Amino acid sequence: MHVVIAPDCFTGTLTAQQAAQAIAQGWAASAPHDLLTLRPLSDGGPGFLDVLASALPDAQTLAVTVADPLGRDVPAALLVVGAEGDRTAYVESAQAAGLHLLAADERNPAVTSTWGVGQLVEAALAEGATRIVVGLGGSATNDAGAGMLAALGAGAPKDLARGGLALADISDAALPGLATTRERFAGVELVLATDVESPLLGLQGASAVFSPQKGASPEVAQALEGALGRFVEVVRRTVPEHTDLLTGTARRIDKTPGAGAAGGLGYGLALLGGVRVSGVSEVLEAVGLRELLRAADLVVTGEGCFDWQSLQGKVVAGVAGLALETATPSVVIAGQATVGRREAMTLGLSGSYAVAETPAQVEAAMSDPVGTLAARAARVAATWSPRS
Repeated sequence: MHVVIAPDCFTGTLTAQQAAQAIAQGWAASAPHDLLTLRPLSDGGPGFLDVLASALPDAQTLAVTVADPLGRDVPAALLVVGAEGDRTAYVESAQAAGLHLLAADERNPAVTSTWGVGQLVEAALAEGATRIVVGLGGSATNDAGAGMLAALGAGAPKDLARGGLALADISDAALPGLATTRERFAGVELVLATDVESPLLGLQGASAVFSPQKGASPEVAQALEGALGRFVEVVRRTVPEHTDLLTGTARRIDKTPGAGAAGGLGYGLALLGGVRVSGVSEVLEAVGLRELLRAADLVVTGEGCFDWQSLQGKVVAGVAGLALETATPSVVIAGQATVGRREAMTLGLSGSYAVAETPAQVEAAMSDPVGTLAARAARVAATWSPRS
């Protein structure tokens, strides 16, 4: 039997590559006769570049140094594919703005900046990229991409790169270079790869939904909402909005799906002409998963927690959807599962399995994530793989 192993990362414990290897280890122990193909995946968040690098043999990895959310130098990379004149650069925003770059007591979305993401995009432009794909996810920021825009020349760092809360006090003239910065991207296809469809502002926006996960108190989240609203006001005064030909009203970039991704970084990129795509779909196409599944008997995906968010465009949903199209049975192995059987079946999954179901099992899984995941995969293989 040919089994494709295509998990996401198990956030906080295993990268996608480590998870794939652990599942393969357990599967091979129980079903050594099976052919296993490993394809680690990402939805655009942490691990985006590693996943693509392992699946794109012709890609060139370029090392760069950028600022982290608090302005300290950190190593990062670009992934460049193609020849001059037709070159794609892949950027992982979490390498510069990721929550994992900060200690627990440093997490404060009121003061963190996306300046380093702007440095990554600038490096992509310097490489002659005509298409730039930015993976969004796992951010520690909530500045609507203002820091990134400052790094690209839209305004002064003292106005835009001091974190989201500082945007509450910016003047109407804080974006003197925005029009010129937008012109620099006129000939570049800018792609926002993310699973998040939230707008920038409102009850479903970046500050209300995601800033608490990054360390914001309810009071700070409310203040960030106001600060980002002020930033949007200044942007609208600086550059004209396009009119929707159907409704005759101004097209509000802050209300477009994905504008709230990565603390509003989606909004900043959309100002430069960026168009949102599903991060999962972008990765699935890049790694050629559809072709793999056509030749496979089963696909095993996975993630840290299989919950309601998994149904909304995450890796598990993407794999299950593709498996339906290719008539390939699919199962998920997750660290924990809160989604019921009926909900799992709506995705097209043939089975869902949790590594940990009790507090004691959760503790064991956290202390030995590879061993417990491999053991669960071995039991799943005994169910799905016929004995030779």
